[in-house]
Amino acid sequence: MERRWVLLPALALGAAWWWAVLRLALVPEHAGLVEGAVAAGGWGLSLLPVHVASRAGDAGGAGGATTATRAPRRPRSAGGSGTL
Repeated sequence: MERRWVLLPALALGAAWWWAVLRLALVPEHAGLVEGAVAAGGWGLSLLPVHVASRAGDAGGAGGATTATRAPRRPRSAGGSGTL
């Protein structure tokens, strides 16, 4: 059920963006400020680095390192005190 509330606005915004881009490309003499703003805004959103957004299950949050990005630990020596 939650997908519908995300999918419908996304489809509407995508349709508005395509309408603006096609209007700018096909009939630029009739396109106005709204079409230009919608097309530029949609293009700007495509530049967002969504691949760096934290996942919901990450313990580190937005700035923390995940298990895959942490530096590996060096093994301790068997007879040492653990300090160098």
